[in-house]
Amino acid sequence: MTAHRRFRNVTRIGPVQVGTAYDHRGREKHTAACTAPRCNFSADYDSRAAAELAARTHRCPVR
Repeated sequence: MTAHRRFRNVTRIGPVQVGTAYDHRGREKHTAACTAPRCNFSADYDSRAAAELAARTHRCPVR
């Protein structure tokens, strides 16, 4: 099942986008997702600082 979220406060840090949305329980979550081809990195975090740190330190795998 896919999550259809309405993101707000979207920021781009390199190839990674960081956005804020509410999960299905109404809690605020912050998501970091890489937009590079064939990179499947995405993760949810409880704080915006953690999501931005993940975006800054993310390295796409070399293929």
